Amino acid sequence: MNIHEYQAAKIFASHGIPINAGIVCTSPDEVAKAAQELGQAVVIKAQVHSGGRGKAGGVKVARDPEQARSASEQIFGLDIRGHIVHKVLVAPAVDIKREIYLGVTIDRAARGVTIMASSEGGVEIEEVAATAPEKIHREVADPLLGLHPYQARRLAFDLGIEPPLVNGFARVAQQLYTAFIQSDASLAEINPLAIVGDGSWQALDSKMVIDNNGLYRHKDFEELRDPEEEVATEIEARASGISFVKLDGDIGCVVNGAGLSMATMDAIKLYGGEPANFLDVGGGASASQVAKALEIVLSDKNVRAILINIFGGITRGDEVAHGLLEAFNTIKLEVPLVVRLVGTNQKEGREILAEAGITTVDTMNEAAERVVAAAKQAA
Repeated sequence: MNIHEYQAAKIFASHGIPINAGIVCTSPDEVAKAAQELGQAVVIKAQVHSGGRGKAGGVKVARDPEQARSASEQIFGLDIRGHIVHKVLVAPAVDIKREIYLGVTIDRAARGVTIMASSEGGVEIEEVAATAPEKIHREVADPLLGLHPYQARRLAFDLGIEPPLVNGFARVAQQLYTAFIQSDASLAEINPLAIVGDGSWQALDSKMVIDNNGLYRHKDFEELRDPEEEVATEIEARASGISFVKLDGDIGCVVNGAGLSMATMDAIKLYGGEPANFLDVGGGASASQVAKALEIVLSDKNVRAILINIFGGITRGDEVAHGLLEAFNTIKLEVPLVVRLVGTNQKEGREILAEAGITTVDTMNEAAERVVAAAKQAA
């Protein structure tokens, strides 16, 4: 679950990280009032679940309330990588002496949590990784022992931070690690973490991604969701207990099981197609869930063909077949459909589909090849 900068900053502050607190606004009038209240030069930052805000014109500095109003008028409604700006954060402008990138993420290869730091603060870390990977320094924290103070200090030394500032940096690094762990996050980053005019450290931009699997431990985090920033079909799918992520392709996928869903998308790409979504109806999907999944996939106007790939383990083939017929009673199917149905009660399920005029295939490769050909023909 992505959250906004101002929300991540609030979580960081609760763990002792010094932040540049601001005021969230939803109109130019509110921005002018906020600038008046702060009484100094301000920075106005678009609040969207996307990077690249500065390059897109979503971050501007203003010296007075009228300038702030004018600048915000250029930001509201801005499209930043497919995200429309509906709110902004107005924060005091600060005197920046140096910028550092600091991030914490899960590192499956290292089987731990990796803390990354770079002297190239204020720049997207992906860009640094591509152009100057030697400027990214890492420490891996043991999942049981956590981030040791000496590891945080070693990062500071690697960055060439002046000795009087090392302990301050190490403290923020450990606080960010703690915020990451206690929030069940998959990413927490400060970019930039700056040394400001008085020589102190301050988080000037905060980002956090919460692991959905840990949300049951953080009931209060649910209110951090911003429906305007989420894809409507993903919200609908989540409400139905379906795992769904919209992608850019034209072949809709209805699959049971996350692993099989990934394999199905790989097979589609192998035969030259592009999946329009990741969709996992779950291991024990009911007829109504299958029908809902098909309805969600068909709501995407880019879909030119659909592949239904069901392996009957807990899910029964006849139950899936009934779900498909239930969906066809309420939805007009106007795109080619390829069905692979194997496993528990596959014979019964195939017979039910055959009576309705729907044929099935035996292998995933055959299914992928057919659906890719159907999508290309439809295009």
